[in-house]
Amino acid sequence: QVQVMESGGGLVQAGGSLRLSCTASGLIVDGYAMGWLRQAPGKEREGVSCIDWSGSTNNYPDSVKGRFTVSRDNAKNTLYLQMNSLKPEDTAIYYCAARSSIWCSGPGSPQDFVYWGQGTQVTVSS
Repeated sequence: QVQVMESGGGLVQAGGSLRLSCTASGLIVDGYAMGWLRQAPGKEREGVSCIDWSGSTNNYPDSVKGRFTVSRDNAKNTLYLQMNSLKPEDTAIYYCAARSSIWCSGPGSPQDFVYWGQGTQVTVSS
């Protein structure tokens, strides 16, 4: 049984930083590209990062480029998202997910991912 679990969310002031972590069990993560997606209230879920199976290539949308950094440690079956210079518009539930490919073609859309965590809330106050 595949289980994906995020941690590290919380409340932070604008300009602050958070680091999200994601661990997977029942899944060998180096067989998948992995990503982070987010969903703000009243908005569609959107991809904010994708990293290929080896960690050599990653993709971000313009809204987070230069502020967010995705990384992975395949030996620990773990994915990370370092978020810096956070803005109130980054407030959302953040999901970790495994993609149905070892490669990323952009940050991805929800339909590109096959295994999901339950999400962790990130709230950025102004």
